Amino acid sequence: MTPTTTAQICEAVQGALFGSEDTAVTDISTDSRSITPGAWFVPLAGERFDGHDYIDMALDKGAAGCFCARLPQKVRDDKVYILVEDTRLALRDLAAWYRNQFDIPIVQITGSMGKTTFKELLAGILSQRYHTLKTPGNLNGDIGAPLTLLSLTPEHQAAVIETGMDEFGQIRYLGQAIRPDVAVITIIDDVHLSHFGSREDILHAKAEIFENLRPGGLAVLNGDDPLLNTLRPAQETVRCGQSEDCGVRITALEDLGLEGVGCTVVTPRDSYPLTIPAPGAHMASLAAMAIAAAERLGLTREEAVRGVSSYAPADNRLRVERLPGGRIMINDSYNANPRSVRADVAILARHTGGKRIAMLGDMTELGTAEAPGHRSVGELVGQLGIEVLLAVGPRSREHMVPAARKAGCPEVRWYPDRESVREDLLSLYAPGDALLLKASHFFGRFDLMADELRAYPFP
Repeated sequence: MTPTTTAQICEAVQGALFGSEDTAVTDISTDSRSITPGAWFVPLAGERFDGHDYIDMALDKGAAGCFCARLPQKVRDDKVYILVEDTRLALRDLAAWYRNQFDIPIVQITGSMGKTTFKELLAGILSQRYHTLKTPGNLNGDIGAPLTLLSLTPEHQAAVIETGMDEFGQIRYLGQAIRPDVAVITIIDDVHLSHFGSREDILHAKAEIFENLRPGGLAVLNGDDPLLNTLRPAQETVRCGQSEDCGVRITALEDLGLEGVGCTVVTPRDSYPLTIPAPGAHMASLAAMAIAAAERLGLTREEAVRGVSSYAPADNRLRVERLPGGRIMINDSYNANPRSVRADVAILARHTGGKRIAMLGDMTELGTAEAPGHRSVGELVGQLGIEVLLAVGPRSREHMVPAARKAGCPEVRWYPDRESVREDLLSLYAPGDALLLKASHFFGRFDLMADELRAYPFP
């Protein structure tokens, strides 16, 4: 964050200032444990905590001041307090004001799947020309996205901001701060159905992204998604995919197995021969949308091709990792839904030279799609000839396990939790084998299993 005065912060959030107007703030933090001198503390209230209880700790550690929805009993003369109705909203409003200090192109992304992968792809392309800010990790919510905006500096020439949601209004809320020049929706699927009544509801919530698209902005959509094809944004729109009516077309698609995907992306302006170093046909769709956005922002064909070829997946996002003894670990452990798990199982099925082991856990927040979603995964495991299914969790036991057995998977084992799989997995995972790790993040934390396998002293 560039130095910003407390008077500017107060005006941005329409608060009441107590203390100096001239104090310079150089950083924003919502965590009292990681305060740096000169930072501004934003105390947030949750179900189990209230950041107001940690204001004094933050100030003692060097914070210049803080927002507060209620003033502390003791107000320090050497610190600054800005009283606001809602500290979370104040964080968003400050980010909106701060974003407007930068005349750079910003891309906002949402979608049921592929947001982080798209972000990494596009940021890699834009970085061939521009100093590009991107959302760190998956900090795409109503705290992470504003904090990302607030990390802009004068050196940045472009930004790629990922936005997630679990309720109506959240994409609109974040878009009011981001005000993108390009708005992207990757796909609509059965994710968060426990929060929404239908895919159509999810579509409408995601479509809020266009409400804050800046004048002259571009909407980029997956043209192979039937629901997205029902949208008619008021802004200029480009649809990307293999369908004939797509303005940006994917041709010459070649599945290179675990090594990645090859394709050519054809736009009205140019043709882009791509080698994407990550498996799965869905990577071609994401690359096509990234090309459309990058072309709009002035990237050349050479820059775009080079950027795609340099793609590296984010942590625990479909990473093909090589372990001792020629073992392969397909680590896509960050999160899971039926479509993404089925895609990963198809990637695992391409492995040759050893057993294929699918360690799959429960998928959460599916609502009415829970039973058919888990069954569809089990059926595909059997149909594609996966030799071993290690299923984890009560939903998998009820729906995935019987479906896999019925579909002919030769070895199906069930476990109540991640820890109970360890011994069997280590005994089964032989040289030359391939292992897929996939489950909903907050259910199984399969990323911890990936960490353990990396450190394990295989003979």
